[in-house]
Amino acid sequence: MPASVSAAHDVSESMLNKRFEFANALIALPPSLTPTFLKMDVAHALTPKMLPFVFVFLFMFTFDAIGTLIGVCEQAGFMRDNKLPRAKQAMISDAIGTVAGAALGTSTVTSFVESAAGVEAGGRTGLTGLVVAALFLLALFFSPVIAMIGGYPPITAPALTIVGAMMMQNVAKIEWKDYTESIPAFLISIGIPLSYSIADGLALGFISYAIIKAFSGRGREISWLTYVLAIVLVLYFVFVRSRMG
Repeated sequence: MPASVSAAHDVSESMLNKRFEFANALIALPPSLTPTFLKMDVAHALTPKMLPFVFVFLFMFTFDAIGTLIGVCEQAGFMRDNKLPRAKQAMISDAIGTVAGAALGTSTVTSFVESAAGVEAGGRTGLTGLVVAALFLLALFFSPVIAMIGGYPPITAPALTIVGAMMMQNVAKIEWKDYTESIPAFLISIGIPLSYSIADGLALGFISYAIIKAFSGRGREISWLTYVLAIVLVLYFVFVRSRMG
């Protein structure tokens, strides 16, 4: 490989070109929360200049959580007539995690699609969550080793590939012969990886779903709330997201 190519940032940081680095220690104490605990600047976050960013994060993480919960619950067989039982409790749990993460000064705590791996392994009850929480707590003291493994893409990529393959099993349930259903589903499927965002992919599906249903003469098959959401999403992309790049 030419030196000019191998020295390029994208190539040097690529999965295949990244070298495995051993940890400096086996265990370590978790970092102190003092610099970040309850250090939120709420007053500045509510200023007119910052409100668009607040709205973007709200939109992104809400749709990320909804998409992840539906995907994982479909994998677990919890969906009933295309509805998620006890969805309110699931969203409340996600919201509590989000607030707790902000209070601790860490990245947003939300549902992750990697949970499908636990479902595939047999996890179906709240006990699964408790065991995972205990292991995460224990993992705090082994952060050097975990960072060593998690920071090397060739190790984590196969697991994500398996999760993606498991999630694709539900594609067979899409009514592909009904274009008002299949086209929005297809747009979501390609929109998520191309935009690097579950939220943007879902938004594309919501907008196209409302438009296709309306122009195919089947607009009454969906609720008025779907149209309202589609309009809000269009306004979001036009007036908010477009200005942020």
